[in-house]
Amino acid sequence: MTMADFTLRPASPDDCDEIDRLIRALADYEKLAHQMQGTPEKLRSALFGPRPAAEAVMAERGGRAVGFALYFTTFSTFLAKPGLYLEDLFVEPAHRGAGIGKALLAHLAGLAVERGCGRFEWRVLDWNEPSIRFYESIGGRILPEWELVRMTEPEFAALAARRPG
Repeated sequence: MTMADFTLRPASPDDCDEIDRLIRALADYEKLAHQMQGTPEKLRSALFGPRPAAEAVMAERGGRAVGFALYFTTFSTFLAKPGLYLEDLFVEPAHRGAGIGKALLAHLAGLAVERGCGRFEWRVLDWNEPSIRFYESIGGRILPEWELVRMTEPEFAALAARRPG
């Protein structure tokens, strides 16, 4: 997919260094760089290994990666349909306002339609007002009645140790 002066394309294994760079820039923006544990090698395995856990779309401008979206399939028991979950969306600050973020989201929305999804969802940090406004401007709804529940590896390993059998 080509826009005015940028291109969207599916990520390939050769993009993992650039995806890692963009994820690190996102982590800096979100003030979460201290949580970064990923590497290009881990991304290559997760995205392009024998059992891919996610997919990614690259946004290029002038032959250079300036943004990406990383997503995976979920399932809604209430709808009995798959869903598309956007894990990360990032466009470098110098390239914002050119329609790249909107094009990435429109591309994923198209995939959700093609794949018969009942939902297209993602999370946004509560302090990230520019992103919240952007998402609302394209039809996204913030769902304040839902809370995120998370277990990290040590916590779910401890729970797994208590499983029967």
